[in-house]
Amino acid sequence: MMFAAAAAALLVTIALLLARAVAGPTVFDRLLGANTIGTCAMLLLAVLGFLTGRPEFLDLALVYGLLNVLGTVAVLKYFRQGDLGDAGEKAAAERSPRP
Repeated sequence: MMFAAAAAALLVTIALLLARAVAGPTVFDRLLGANTIGTCAMLLLAVLGFLTGRPEFLDLALVYGLLNVLGTVAVLKYFRQGDLGDAGEKAAAERSPRP
């Protein structure tokens, strides 16, 4: 019964965070809301795995949490630098002197 209450509380938390992510005044508020939604979804997966007696849900929750962190880092890098990719040959050509 306690885990069912925890699952319900996590669903309420996700709903409140969704409202925060939509209404956030800045991009970073929205990103924080989305990242926290991912964390709560990870916790919800773990609780549901316990409720249904399927321990492999914990593995799914860990993978989801890792993807959540990587996605957040990628979005922050995009907003800071405006590009996700490596400059590659273009940056190397700019650094090397021309003959």
